[in-house]
Amino acid sequence: MRLGQLVRGRRRLAAYWGATVVQVVAVACDVKVLKQVSKVSLMPLLLAWSRTEQAPPLLQAALLASAAGDLLLETDLQLAGIAAFAAAHACYLAVFLAEPGQRSWRVVAAYGALWAALVAVLSPGLGGQRVPVAAYALLLTATAIVSRWHSPRSGLGGTLFLVSDALIALRLSGREFPGRGALVMSTYAVGQYLLASGAVQKKEGRPVDGPLDGTGQPR
Repeated sequence: MRLGQLVRGRRRLAAYWGATVVQVVAVACDVKVLKQVSKVSLMPLLLAWSRTEQAPPLLQAALLASAAGDLLLETDLQLAGIAAFAAAHACYLAVFLAEPGQRSWRVVAAYGALWAALVAVLSPGLGGQRVPVAAYALLLTATAIVSRWHSPRSGLGGTLFLVSDALIALRLSGREFPGRGALVMSTYAVGQYLLASGAVQKKEGRPVDGPLDGTGQPR
């Protein structure tokens, strides 16, 4: 990677984490304008970083679909936003299944049990949203499984994405608690980064499981 490209990538990644901090603080303090602006900037910034890393087209498509989902949900187009995120997960599935690591059916069993437990707990409060939420949760669970097959780093990202959306489903089912919104966005932002960086680093043959330095890269 050329020096100029490396510098651009680090700047874009720094901007992403800066926007993440602003988003989490704005959600925690309920600052409406900052919440909206920082949220819709997250995925475009991560997409810009992924392009400096020469990310696979399907990975870039997943981030683009996620950006569309964030924007649509902010404009109260709920079904369209969910459809955009479903497309993002379909892209992630294609990315991780193209280069899987060791496939473990124990992982499938564990996440399958988690999906069933979530659906059982949340369904009574979801009403007419029960079926679409269960179907979307199944897609999230599939992403968590295949990302874990791909590498531990991307697998952690898939798990955090699942946690983030499970927290949203808790609100939809009538369960709310202090700090939930900030937790949703922090797990979402970190999860998306780990999914993207795990795919990029394994594609380029870089280590994906080492500790991270201040730039988000393995030491």
